[in-house]
Amino acid sequence: LIWDLPYKMECQWKPDEQGLQQILQLLKESQSPDTSTQRSVQQKLEQLNQYPDFNNYLIFVLTKLKTEDEPTRSLSGLILKNNVKAHYQNFPNGVSDFIKNECLQNIGDSSPLIRATVGILITTIASKGELQNWPELLPKLCLLLDSEDYNTCEGAFGALQKICEDSAEILDSDMLDRPLNVMIPKFLQFFKHNSPKIRSHAIACVNQFIISRTQALMLHIDPFIENLFALAGDEEPEVRKNVCRALVMLLEVRLDRLLPHMHNIIEYMLQRTQDQDENVTLEACEFWLTLAEQPVCKEVLCGHLPKLIPVLVNGMKYSEIDIILLKGDVEEDEAIPDNEQDIRPRFHRSRTVAQQHEGGDSIEEEDDDEADLDDDETISDWNLRKCSAAALDVLANVFRDDLLLHILPLLKELLFHPEWLIKESGILVLGAIAEGCMQGMIPYLPELIPHLVQCLSDKKALVRSITCWTLSRYAHWVVSQPSDIYLKPLMTELLKRILDSNKRVQEAACSAFATLEEEACTELVPYLAFILDTLVFAFSKYQHKNLLILYDAIGTLAESVGHHLNKPEYIQMLMPPLIQKWNHGFLPYCEPVYQRCVNLVQKTLAQAVLHQSQPEFHEAPDKDFMIVALDLLSGLAEGLGGNIEQLVARSNILTLMYQCMQDKMPEVRQSSFALLGDLTKACFQHVKPCIANFMPILGTNLNPELISVCNNATWAIGEISIQMGSEMQPYVPVVLQQLVEIINRPNTPKTLLENTAITIGRLGYVCPQEVAPMLQQFIRPWCTSLRNIRDNEEKDSAFRGICTMITVNPGGVVQDFIFFCDAVASWMNPKDDLREMLYKILHGFKNQVGDENWIHFSDQFPLPLKERLAAFYGV
Repeated sequence: LIWDLPYKMECQWKPDEQGLQQILQLLKESQSPDTSTQRSVQQKLEQLNQYPDFNNYLIFVLTKLKTEDEPTRSLSGLILKNNVKAHYQNFPNGVSDFIKNECLQNIGDSSPLIRATVGILITTIASKGELQNWPELLPKLCLLLDSEDYNTCEGAFGALQKICEDSAEILDSDMLDRPLNVMIPKFLQFFKHNSPKIRSHAIACVNQFIISRTQALMLHIDPFIENLFALAGDEEPEVRKNVCRALVMLLEVRLDRLLPHMHNIIEYMLQRTQDQDENVTLEACEFWLTLAEQPVCKEVLCGHLPKLIPVLVNGMKYSEIDIILLKGDVEEDEAIPDNEQDIRPRFHRSRTVAQQHEGGDSIEEEDDDEADLDDDETISDWNLRKCSAAALDVLANVFRDDLLLHILPLLKELLFHPEWLIKESGILVLGAIAEGCMQGMIPYLPELIPHLVQCLSDKKALVRSITCWTLSRYAHWVVSQPSDIYLKPLMTELLKRILDSNKRVQEAACSAFATLEEEACTELVPYLAFILDTLVFAFSKYQHKNLLILYDAIGTLAESVGHHLNKPEYIQMLMPPLIQKWNHGFLPYCEPVYQRCVNLVQKTLAQAVLHQSQPEFHEAPDKDFMIVALDLLSGLAEGLGGNIEQLVARSNILTLMYQCMQDKMPEVRQSSFALLGDLTKACFQHVKPCIANFMPILGTNLNPELISVCNNATWAIGEISIQMGSEMQPYVPVVLQQLVEIINRPNTPKTLLENTAITIGRLGYVCPQEVAPMLQQFIRPWCTSLRNIRDNEEKDSAFRGICTMITVNPGGVVQDFIFFCDAVASWMNPKDDLREMLYKILHGFKNQVGDENWIHFSDQFPLPLKERLAAFYGV
């Protein structure tokens, strides 16, 4: 890479003074809180975009008008950034050159806000494919790192960090002549810089290339790790946070390099998990989650459990900020209307594999399923409490009952503590260990379950809500005991909580009750009238968000008790508030409901078109009704199965879905993808003619920033693959790359990972020749995602796919074969032909490497894995 390219002279553009004043006035007005002023500013900005040099004015205000106040200058830069995003390809050459030149001249502005804005602008231009057309950018920024002026060095580093975040892939490609070969050694030099901000930028830049195992970094992996260790005790929290983040990622991709230092790293991470700075603490806590997924976990961590477990348990208390964000002091809020952001998109319980884990749901479901999966904007989505609980959950699955030695003494103190905050964290701990330590907990449950049932009527809403969740984690045990002793009292109290005066408790109780229904099945039949009374009463009580969860509980009840619900008196109770999750007894009522839903969707879409063309005469439609209608249609398709075919044949639902799938509102797209998946299962003959139109839309919605939309699109692609068979071939390129990126993306919620893994498996099953070449890029996360899922049809089809792909490309699995073995061992009872496929692959590998190598290889296995593979597959 040539670092001293000639630098272009500044273009001789000058603004017209009157035009400049007009734009400044507009920028000032845009900071007004008044919505009508903002609307008129927006319109004027759109008009100004028609003038080629409008963007010159914006960059001029940002970089040249030093007399203006910083917020106005920065705003000018952010408007320019949006224009670059939307119209950069239409910028005349002179304009784009002027902007690029000004950015590089002013990266060292004395104001941190302006430097950051210029950095954002540079990375936005770069991400529009301009890294190739702006050859002087990277050399110039790297040159500026050596500047004596702090502002210039910091500004250049800030811009480089953003470029590394946004364009990591292209930086590591031949297209740019592999600039990282120069950049990474350069960044490493700055780890010892005297400014903490610069040190932090340097680590953050290098961190972008760990997960992808970028060759330029792997060549310098030892100096990188040494430098990280040297910064371990840095006084700057941001530096410590980035050190922790680096170690967490290295644990995943270069465990071999960390192993010799593992004792010290664990001790260090124990300190950082108790850091004064909460961002550092959270980053360090991720380490335990990642370590738990490594085969060496048990061996390297067992000696540290006495110190680690109290630290994790301590992290599971609500912090002051959590309580403020959760309005933990508000005990009764059922009369307070839901906020827009409260009414999160529906996450389809029945159409995900989230509920199919061994022994129950994911950690603290009443928080996580709603927050992590559905809400992309809540502040408290992922915090120390959730991370500590998730870490304890996975560690319980690794150490099983050995963990109880360290947990039980703490639990005794926590569960009966007079302070509600501490008691609440103890109840969360008890729920977190349920899956991993179930066997060892059984002797204590006869005493603990009644205690928890009492906690359901605690005066603190947050205690009541977490108790619902923890009890749901032990539902399997409750159902296995005499029903009068445990099931009946639990059910009675949970039903009271469904009618709680706190919305959070209502939500937790409804979710917990749905889990109880799944476990108890027909055990609930004697109590049906009592259950339905409560659920039907909840309809008059619940607001929008919790209504969706209530629908779910009723749907799950229908699935659990089957035909027992099909009695006239029950139907009459359910019909008025709910016509959703139906079995065949309700067929005669379906047509009018189906028609009404279709009409509602059609009417809403028509209203939206009118509003768009003449907003002054037509109001915007309320799309919430359309979302509920789409969900209702999903419920019908799922409940009626093939019987919905005649209704679909007589309606234009597929045309309407095509429009909904392109709606601007994510929740509309999410519900339409769920409906697409359900109709694919129920009556694919009507969906098939539209596949060519639907697939590109599904491909563009594989964006993990909108988790629920992405999840339902992924699920629908998997269902379509199964129906299409080899005819799916032309569409593999439309979706495969995105699916592989999602499954490799750090911090992706469990449910999305599982659905992505299943869909990749299904695609590989029907199109092995197209998918198998990428096997190496996804096999490890694929295996770790599906090892926790119960045996079911979706898992079956996904594993058939992976076996077929391994047959086509055996080399793709070799490096990660231990993960494949672990995933195979997660099957309790595979079908005979699938077992045969798995057997052949295991024995094929064993024969290929020879007995001696196999013994050496299988010695790395944890004992339960070794025993299981020997017993089931004779290896």
